Amino acid sequence: MVFKTSSSASRLARPHFPSEDDNASPSVVRAKSNLERSVYCIQGIPIDAIDVATVAENIEAAAIRGEAFVLSTPNLNFLATSLLDPAFRESVLASDLCPPDGIPLIWIAQLLGLPIKQRAAGADLLDCLHLKNNGRRLSIFLFGGAKGVAAEAAAKINARAGYLSCVGSLDPGYRDVSEMSTDQIIETINSSGADFLVLSLGAKKGQLWLQRNHDRLTIPVRSHLGAAMNFQAGVLTRAPPIVRTLGFEWLWRIKEERYLWKRYRNDGFVLLRLLFTRVLPLAALGRWQQMKWKQQVKTLLIERTQELDGIKIKLCGTASESHISEATSCFRELLADKHNILIDLEATRWIDARFFGLLLMLRKELKCRGRILALTGASRRIKRLFRLNELEFLLKAENGS
Repeated sequence: MVFKTSSSASRLARPHFPSEDDNASPSVVRAKSNLERSVYCIQGIPIDAIDVATVAENIEAAAIRGEAFVLSTPNLNFLATSLLDPAFRESVLASDLCPPDGIPLIWIAQLLGLPIKQRAAGADLLDCLHLKNNGRRLSIFLFGGAKGVAAEAAAKINARAGYLSCVGSLDPGYRDVSEMSTDQIIETINSSGADFLVLSLGAKKGQLWLQRNHDRLTIPVRSHLGAAMNFQAGVLTRAPPIVRTLGFEWLWRIKEERYLWKRYRNDGFVLLRLLFTRVLPLAALGRWQQMKWKQQVKTLLIERTQELDGIKIKLCGTASESHISEATSCFRELLADKHNILIDLEATRWIDARFFGLLLMLRKELKCRGRILALTGASRRIKRLFRLNELEFLLKAENGS
C-alpha cells in the first residue's frame, strides 16, 4: 500500500479511515486519540500547541468520560530532568496532554518557528476551571504540599463562588514514593470520588508517583501542578502578569522561595547548553532547508509492506507538518492491525518537529497496546536531526541496542 502526499496545490486526495471520533470536537483530546493531538517535539519531550482554556475543556471532558487522563505541565525543569532521567522522561511521554508551562519552552519554540505562542501554565489552570461555567461543578482532591497547605487551599477554594469544589485533601509529609503509595493513602484518595487529583510533591516525585499508581487510582484526571496549590492557599504570591509576560517569573519565585535559586541556576545552565548545541544549530538547519527547497514540491511517499514480525513503513521524502494528515490516517489504520511497526528512514530527507511529535504519539499508542515502534535505516543527516531534537533514545532503545 502506498500513500503519496505533496505540499503543492495539486495534492492528491488523502485517504480517510473513519473513526468513532470523527464527529467530536477536534479541540478536545479524547481517549485513544493521541495521533490527533497537535504535538511538537521540543528537545525530546512532546509539547501540545494548546492554550489554558482548551486544557480546561480537556479536563472537563475527561472527568465526564471517567477514564484515566494524565496531564503533565512541562517547564524548563521538566526538560532538564528528562535529559538526565529516562524514567521521568517516560512519565512525560506517557501523558495524555502536555501544555507548555514554562516561558523558556516558548522561547525555544519561537526560535524553531513552531506555532506555540503562549504558556498554558498549571498555576493558571485551577483559576480557569473555577471560573468556567460548563453546567457542572468539577471536584478536586489535593495531595501533597507543606504541612497544612493542602487543607488551607481546599478551604479557600470552597469559600470562593465558582465551579470548582475541593472534596478532600491529604498531606503525606516528606516521604519517598513508595511510602506515599500505601493502600491506605490510595483508598483515601479514591474514596473522595473527585474528578481531578492535584499533586504538589515536586515535579520528579510527583510524576513518578502518578506513574507508579496509575492503575490503582480511580480518579479520572491526574496532574502534578506544583506551586498551584501554594498560590491557592495564599502562602505564596504569584508574580504580576507583566513579570510573567516578560519571562522573569523565575526571579519572582526566587524572591518568594529563596532555596529555589540553585534549581533555577542549574536549569539556566542546561538552557544555555541546549541553545548553543541543539536549538540554534537546529534552527539554522531548518532555515537552510527552507531556502533550499523553496522552489521545490516537498513530497512524502509512505510505502507499507507486511513483514514476518510486523509491518514495515518506508518514508520517502520530506516528513513535515504539511503531510501530517496523510501520515496520521495511515498510522491510525496500522494501529488496528495489531502488529509491531518498523519505520524505514533510508529514503527520508527531513523530519520536522511536528512529524517527530507524531512519531512520539505513535510510539505512545503502540506502548499502550504492548507493541513496539522500531526505527531503522537513518542516514547521517537524519541521525543528526534525532540528536539535535534529543531523540537519539528512539534510535537506540527501540532497536534493542
